[in-house]
Amino acid sequence: MKYNSIIWSPSLIRDVEQVEKVQRHFSKRLLGMRCLSYDERLQKHGLPRLELRRLHVDLMFCYKIVFGLVCVKLPHKPKQT
Repeated sequence: MKYNSIIWSPSLIRDVEQVEKVQRHFSKRLLGMRCLSYDERLQKHGLPRLELRRLHVDLMFCYKIVFGLVCVKLPHKPKQT
């Protein structure tokens, strides 16, 4: 679920909920997890919500940009006269 989250990260609430729904559904199918709430299942496995994980990845990428650990090429805009 984290793959390419830097490029595509949902911003609409309905999209965030759809992505989170995948983890919610999968975690419920694990043995002995059906009777637990989603938050309890995440806590039992030591997982944060996907939205928090995407935020963490975004912040790490920003850190890398600021400290020159990755090269980001911006498109060149011609000067207007």
